[in-house]
Amino acid sequence: MDSLLLGSIPKASVITSGRSDWRSKGFTKSCYASSYVRIASWQKAWKIQNDIQITRFHQNNNKGMGGGYACPESDRKYVVNAASEQSFESEPGADDRKNLWHAVTGALDAFYRFSRPHTVIGTALSIVSVSLLAVEKLSDFSPLFFTGVLQAVVAALFMNIYIVGLNQLSDIEIDKINKPYLPLASGEYSFTTGAAIVASFSVLSFWLGWVVGSWPLFWALFISFVLGTAYSINLPMFRWKRFAVIAAICILAVRAVIVQLAFFLHIQTHVFKRPALFSRPLIFATGFMSFFSVVIALFKDIPDIEGDKVFGIRSFSVRLGQKRVFWICVSLLEMAYGVALLVGAASPCLWSKIITGLGHAILASILWYRAKSLDVKSKAAITSFYMFIWKLFYAEYFLIPLVR
Repeated sequence: MDSLLLGSIPKASVITSGRSDWRSKGFTKSCYASSYVRIASWQKAWKIQNDIQITRFHQNNNKGMGGGYACPESDRKYVVNAASEQSFESEPGADDRKNLWHAVTGALDAFYRFSRPHTVIGTALSIVSVSLLAVEKLSDFSPLFFTGVLQAVVAALFMNIYIVGLNQLSDIEIDKINKPYLPLASGEYSFTTGAAIVASFSVLSFWLGWVVGSWPLFWALFISFVLGTAYSINLPMFRWKRFAVIAAICILAVRAVIVQLAFFLHIQTHVFKRPALFSRPLIFATGFMSFFSVVIALFKDIPDIEGDKVFGIRSFSVRLGQKRVFWICVSLLEMAYGVALLVGAASPCLWSKIITGLGHAILASILWYRAKSLDVKSKAAITSFYMFIWKLFYAEYFLIPLVR
């Protein structure tokens, strides 16, 4: 059987000896290449066929007495498909498509890391959550409401990318120590590419805010732009991130005050055309997120202590030590959850009292359990805990609309 199969495949020696004849007939090098590809494909097919024969032979012997082996139709199809697959993989077009796919996915991954997705998610959730505080009845869930929320989220995300991108442009050398996986620090993005992305998203954010025509939205974008620029840019009188207290105030102003008040007023006054008011849930959201913003401002510097020391960033972690700042952050969050439990207990709505009280109690317990088991000396553990705090931040924005 092997001899029959081999007889149907051209031998390499015959091919080699016939090269001069091929040249005389005008065959080109591409003909040689395609011929060798077909030969390699048939050789692979023969090997597969031979393995199938050996397997079937052993199977028949295991069953007892049996006759000769006959190649079934399914096996022949398997051999032909294997040969066809080999030929297809050898086509230059397949490699081009694979390279294009890798280039696209690589570019998306680099932009994903550049945009700092945990901040993007936090911004989107906070705007949606605060917008829901303006909803008073079911009829408020109209296309107009969803359009207004979408406009606010997109404009704010554009500004968010500007702020985090500018911070990376200003911290390339620091990030080579603290966050070498970021595109600018790793060299995936040049400084020019990063600057172009940052400039483009700032323009898009202001353009959308102006087109929408909502003054609360526009002022939220403008104040975020000013504070984000002053926080990061390395110019005289700026780069406020060098000063721990001012840096914390910047983050608190944007995350706790601007997001809560401005985007609530965007929905309340611009979308619903109602008079501005500051309800009990809105005051709670602003106060609670003030605690949370301070914690984020303090905690984000704990994993970055090495680079901050080298470049003279006098964060609280550098001045007080990682362990002390860590437990200050945990204590502040536990205090915030305690206040949230009291606010939930004072709610006139039974369902709000149960959900918000139980929800905050669970989050406080999980926080304490995770904090007790953390190795503060491990940078990986600290970084993981920082991302856990962001998850608590996300969870809170699911509870805030339920505070009544």
